[in-house]
Amino acid sequence: MFDTMTLTKAGGAFCGALLVFLLGKWAAEIVYATEAGGHGEEHAQAYVIETDEDEGGAAEEEEGPDFATLLASADVDSGARVFGKCKACHKIDGSNATGPYLDGVVGRAVGGVDGYSYSGALVEVAETWTPENLNAFIEDPKGFAPGTKMSFAGIRKAGDRADLVAYLQSISE
Repeated sequence: MFDTMTLTKAGGAFCGALLVFLLGKWAAEIVYATEAGGHGEEHAQAYVIETDEDEGGAAEEEEGPDFATLLASADVDSGARVFGKCKACHKIDGSNATGPYLDGVVGRAVGGVDGYSYSGALVEVAETWTPENLNAFIEDPKGFAPGTKMSFAGIRKAGDRADLVAYLQSISE
């Protein structure tokens, strides 16, 4: 039942499979090259896109209305829809999930939810969840509190952040 021919066949099958995988890797490296220019060689830039940069080298950003103005005209119903992005990790029923519960968050002490294990990064940057602190944290969690456990990338639109904070204020009262 187990003779040298069976052992030879098994060895040949192993070597053949290894050869197929190595050839596949080689073909994938050629097709999906990630080096400069797509295939290892350097290429000169085809054209330059002109930007209005100041002497410091940074492009000027358009300044919109400040957060207080946006918050004053925020839409709570729209904030409830924006909260849909937060529902995966946060609840508003007083129970913790992946993240701490958010009902009553506006005005609450940072790191003030009993039973939730915070990373400690938040307490270093703020004491209370004011609307301004919430806005800064929601915009860029890792930038506001480096080392935070929150892996969410943030909400870039200032209007959406204002709507969300208005919604959180409405459920905090």
